[in-house]
Amino acid sequence: MIRHYIPVEEAARDWFKDPEFRAAYDALDEEFALAEALIKARTAAAMTQADVAKAMGTTQAVVARLESGRTMPSTRTLQRFAKATGNRLRISFAPAKTAPVER
Repeated sequence: MIRHYIPVEEAARDWFKDPEFRAAYDALDEEFALAEALIKARTAAAMTQADVAKAMGTTQAVVARLESGRTMPSTRTLQRFAKATGNRLRISFAPAKTAPVER
């Protein structure tokens, strides 16, 4: 059997043409942003997930879940992560891509 591989970039171009895929992807933007921020903080501190876990008093698996973007951690957990990586937690609001709902 011959397998033909499609480069991920090519597949992604096709996926993003689908409005349903684009909407689902955009809905995950906040989770991706948080995961990216956590990973950047850890790598800037030159730490492994195990290092951060030890500094937080938790396990590497917990840090991996935080960085996966599949969970929405509490502010307290984010503060512990920030402290473990030598950072301060700052939360801010940014304009939404869509207009706010009027009440």
